[in-house]
Amino acid sequence: MSICSSSESSSSSTKSWIVHGIVAGAAIAVAIGARAYLAQSKKLRSRVVGIIPARFASSRFQGKPLVNILGKPMIQRTWERSKLATTLDHLVVATDDEKIAECCRGFGADVIMTSESCRNGTERCNEAQEKLDKKYDIVVNIQGDEPLIEPEIIDGIVKALQAAPDAVFSTAVTSLKPEDAFDPNRVKCVVDNRGYAIYFSRGLIPYNKSGRVNPQFPYMLHLGIQSYDSKFLKIYPQLQPTPLQLEEDLEQLKVLENGFKMKVIKVDHEAHGVDTAEDVEKIESFMRERNLS
Repeated sequence: MSICSSSESSSSSTKSWIVHGIVAGAAIAVAIGARAYLAQSKKLRSRVVGIIPARFASSRFQGKPLVNILGKPMIQRTWERSKLATTLDHLVVATDDEKIAECCRGFGADVIMTSESCRNGTERCNEAQEKLDKKYDIVVNIQGDEPLIEPEIIDGIVKALQAAPDAVFSTAVTSLKPEDAFDPNRVKCVVDNRGYAIYFSRGLIPYNKSGRVNPQFPYMLHLGIQSYDSKFLKIYPQLQPTPLQLEEDLEQLKVLENGFKMKVIKVDHEAHGVDTAEDVEKIESFMRERNLS
């Protein structure tokens, strides 16, 4: 067994730091360039498009957009609710699957076909906006697994981004239920005193010394819907994946780690996202109890 000499070890370490520095420098350059690009335009972001990204090959729930919820595909329910938002000038579904596309065209939705290589919904939204005939100032990423999304929330995050010229991203949170505190599928959020996001996590945040839920603390649950400045959305794919983003598997953390601002609004909304097959039965029971068709 050979043992590296101290000089070899030092050389290897030096090379490692050089490579790290080059990668870090490139990431910083992209982020600085992004800010300069975004600073070019200060006009009111008025033209808004809603995009519902939908893929068939979900790792947790394959075929989720087409799952039947009281007689309608989930993607149709999300589209119908989103159409009620008053701030959207246009609404489309972005998918890489022909079965989803055919279904959506069947109930009247506009469809943009996107690549299977999109790593997340944000990248799918970016590809879709590039293929649209018209240009928009704000792109709203509407989660296809929120069939009871309230149109007022869509309008709320659009108006929040329009009112915050220093932000490139906006999203919404609601009160977290105690039983969801340690569910990794329920993403938590903390914000500063001005309503800008500090951090998102699959774990409970803030986390106190007792390790238990504090019933007096207003924990916040992140709702998947988010809107972006369209210029920033074009830049987003160029930003390298970041450590916190990869560890938590939350794409919005790449925005924060690169120093961009994200506006957050608090809404009174009972979240009914469909993350697993078991959630379908829960949401159908909820809809039956409230006579929601």
